[in-house]
Amino acid sequence: MLYFILKYFHIVGAAVLLGTGAGIAFFMLAAHLGGKPAVIAGVAKIVVIADFIFTATAVIVQPLTGSLLVWHVGYSFWDGWIVWSIVLYVFTGALWLPVVWMQMRLRDLAAKALAESTPLPDEYHRIFWLWFAFGIPAFTAVAAILWLMIAKPQMAFF
Repeated sequence: MLYFILKYFHIVGAAVLLGTGAGIAFFMLAAHLGGKPAVIAGVAKIVVIADFIFTATAVIVQPLTGSLLVWHVGYSFWDGWIVWSIVLYVFTGALWLPVVWMQMRLRDLAAKALAESTPLPDEYHRIFWLWFAFGIPAFTAVAAILWLMIAKPQMAFF
């Protein structure tokens, strides 16, 4: 029974990471393409909250449930698919932390443009495309981790 509980929470956490990432990317891109500071500020505000509630929670749940599953099932942390999952997870985290800061900055720049009735500044556009560029490898890495979890391929780390 413990196995199924751990597996359930691990799968839900993975789905939250992938789903929240896809949703955030979609809504931020749609808001950006609309070009309206009011919409961008509102969407970015919600996105930051969603990242702190959903993504941050899943970021904590994943290594806990994953480690407990490895221990419970009897896998080795040195199995290639587990090592690569961990490497990709750390890589994703290294991209996610600056992305959250970028989202907060985009929110603030859009809110300032709205309050001052000015166009979005050049800084906003630079940060948005940097945010977008960070998102592609982060999302790809999360998708790859899901594949590794499901397939558990026999592979070497080195």
